[in-house]
Amino acid sequence: MAIQFDPANLTAALVGENGLTPAELKEGGKAAQAALAGFHKSVDDGTYGFPHLPFDLKNQKGILEYAASVKGSYDTVCVVGIGGSALGAWALDCGLRGPHPVQKPFSTSNPRLVILDNVDPSFVMGALASMNPKRTLVNVIAKSGATAETVSTFLIVRDWLTQAVGKKAKQRIVAVTSEHRGDLKVLATNEGYRMFYLPENVGGRFSVLSSVGLVPAALCGFDIRKICKGAAAITTAAWKNDLAANTALRAALHHWLIWTKRNKPIQVAFPYSNQLWGMAFWFRQLWAESLGKKTNRAGEVVHVGQTPIAALGTTDQHSQVQLYMEGPNDKAFTFWTVKKFDNPGRIPKTKTGLEAMDYLPGQTLAKLLDAEQRATAAALTETGRPNSTFTLDRVDAEHLGAFMQLLEFETAFAGELLNINAFDQEGVELGKKFTFALMGRKGFDEYSGRFKSYEQKRAKS
Repeated sequence: MAIQFDPANLTAALVGENGLTPAELKEGGKAAQAALAGFHKSVDDGTYGFPHLPFDLKNQKGILEYAASVKGSYDTVCVVGIGGSALGAWALDCGLRGPHPVQKPFSTSNPRLVILDNVDPSFVMGALASMNPKRTLVNVIAKSGATAETVSTFLIVRDWLTQAVGKKAKQRIVAVTSEHRGDLKVLATNEGYRMFYLPENVGGRFSVLSSVGLVPAALCGFDIRKICKGAAAITTAAWKNDLAANTALRAALHHWLIWTKRNKPIQVAFPYSNQLWGMAFWFRQLWAESLGKKTNRAGEVVHVGQTPIAALGTTDQHSQVQLYMEGPNDKAFTFWTVKKFDNPGRIPKTKTGLEAMDYLPGQTLAKLLDAEQRATAAALTETGRPNSTFTLDRVDAEHLGAFMQLLEFETAFAGELLNINAFDQEGVELGKKFTFALMGRKGFDEYSGRFKSYEQKRAKS
């Protein structure tokens, strides 16, 4: 298993004044060491827990035993969750089985994954109509058990399941939540659902290697031990002081410097692999929610943040690259590439006699995809647009686990370099409180009043 990071196209030697100088990188190395030490201390004192997740063999064993006990009784895994409770499972599913609609036909030996992560009624009710409740296993995921979107959808799914199978519905529901708090824990206990728990010091967007991501992965038949094995290898490397050996810290340093020294408020995650497309959306939440903050640790208002954008190569060469090449030079690009595909897609050797086609026969789609990526990187570099590349040897369980853990460590290190708390999300909470007030939840009268004031101002405008 190997993942390489190539930052050469972020340097002044290649992109001129938009790139980093050797002096800046040398000076930044000191800040990187301080970031490593600061985050290591926070993990050691138990403040943050995601680095420990790949080593939780007891939890992995329990999940595998449960998955084995229900295997063959369902052809659909229905995850009810949102944000960090859904995106990781989707990223693993896309990575290990390919994106929809090109996955193999689903069956009890190859159950599909259906994720209900939005409350659009046409989406939820359409999903229910597409599933057989007698062949569906429901996995509800919510740390607090109070997320309005998850709770409302689950109540509908629970009723749908109960109407079809009666009292046996509780045997077809598995919950992932906090062990010692929350209404989902109370409901799951009262109704006798099988439960797995999320550690209190692991936030949703960092939870893919906890029960949040591993339960649906195991139920879909993925090798969660290999996923965790890859993540464990990255964790070991992420504590090393040597930047050459610590890919996560080296990436964090380069991306922090290009962002802050060269004013690049946008980062484009640019996978050249449809299998990594789901991970780009998972990363989007990880980077945005962790690093978009109003205040720093000193309480100073900083309004810091880098907007992550997901682009797919080669698809978005034909929809976005015109902007990237000639529009505002306010972006840093990070390509995600794959060295080896299971099937390279050989182009037939038969020639047509047409010049625009006859250079391709006998070559492969994998070679063309690689050429497209390298050509795009070269073109961006030539026009002074800084870019870097992560390369995975292949897309499999071990590499996916490793890459997700690497990106989580990079995000944590970036938070240290920015002197912010990368693990809270106060900006999300206000919208949640307004929603609770609008839906009539007790205890949110203050926010009901604030919302009325907002509407009155709108009416006068």
